[in-house]
Amino acid sequence: MRTEFYIERLNQKPLSKQHFEICERKGIGHPDTLCDNICEKASQSISKFYKKNNGFICHHNLDKGLLVGGVSEVTFGGGRIIEPPDVIISGTATIEKHIDDIKLMLRQDVVNYLKKTLRFYDELRPEIEIKIHRGSTSLINIFRRFGKGEIPIANDTSFGTSFAPLTPLEETVLIIENFLNNKKIKRKFPFLGEDIKIMGKRKGSSFDITVAVAFVSKYINNLEDYYQKKKIIKDLIESKFDFKINADINTLDKDDSIYMTVSGTSWENGDDGQVGRGNRANGLITPCRMMSLEAVAGKNPVSHIGKIFNLKAEEISKKINEYFNLNEVQIILLSQIGKPINKPFVGIKYISSKKLNENSVKKIIEESLTIESFQEMVENILSDKVKIA
Repeated sequence: MRTEFYIERLNQKPLSKQHFEICERKGIGHPDTLCDNICEKASQSISKFYKKNNGFICHHNLDKGLLVGGVSEVTFGGGRIIEPPDVIISGTATIEKHIDDIKLMLRQDVVNYLKKTLRFYDELRPEIEIKIHRGSTSLINIFRRFGKGEIPIANDTSFGTSFAPLTPLEETVLIIENFLNNKKIKRKFPFLGEDIKIMGKRKGSSFDITVAVAFVSKYINNLEDYYQKKKIIKDLIESKFDFKINADINTLDKDDSIYMTVSGTSWENGDDGQVGRGNRANGLITPCRMMSLEAVAGKNPVSHIGKIFNLKAEEISKKINEYFNLNEVQIILLSQIGKPINKPFVGIKYISSKKLNENSVKKIIEESLTIESFQEMVENILSDKVKIA
């Protein structure tokens, strides 16, 4: 296989050594992350449906999703949802004679995912709408190729990007959100909702972390109790690391104007969500890095470059960094519509005191772009081993 790739060594400081950086993570209960994962679950489900009924994954893209905020009334010790929020999943798919079965299946998958993710789903009871239209019949043969063990062709002229390793700030942001949304922490501090957004800023060696967390009203007795619990979380975060960080919690709070919800997510009261507005494929929003604006969630895992090349770039960047132990590596994969997905242009920019061995780089790239590797990636996506938000 002939793969076109270009390697450029950069003469600059890696991001972790530069004077400042910022990064962000929208947690599992944030409306944008919920929307991404809901549409991704829909794609996984319909892919499995096609494999069972057709023998291969058919054309679909369910990456147009929207969460519309509801209306709630919050009180200390309780509250209620006045108008439930909405879920809308839309896109194109291969439709034969199972459209009603497919819609019913996807609706149930949305419910299952939300129940698994949000402890207080029963308070929300969102209204769910599935809008699917027939896709292009000219794309069917692309997917049959993959089912026969042949390499599909790219559905678009587009690209995917990634980088490695994460900086200490990026790792810190991920750790904090995962920590606060850990089941053990939720049992100990049930007033913490799942809607948690972390914004990190590093200036020199100083780490400033801004945390927005939706407190659950049924566990808050009064205003004094709220501020005491907020202080507990601030201390909990700051004591978790062996280096100094400053954590600020719910910085819009003022007197009795506080961030409190019935369900643990701002989705209940006016905050909306949309596919592609949240985390990239590595779980972060990193404006100081090379990024793609393509949303990974909901796209088909066979030929949609916006999905598969972002995931492959993530895989290749990690492999190259692990092999060479670099200060920093950036990867970009560029497709041309109609060309086999295993023959992209691969651009590599890296920072290191040593020069990369091109033969070793080529081997890593080509191993990641084999038909077997793409098939393994698809199976990992369908079995939920690949996280997309």
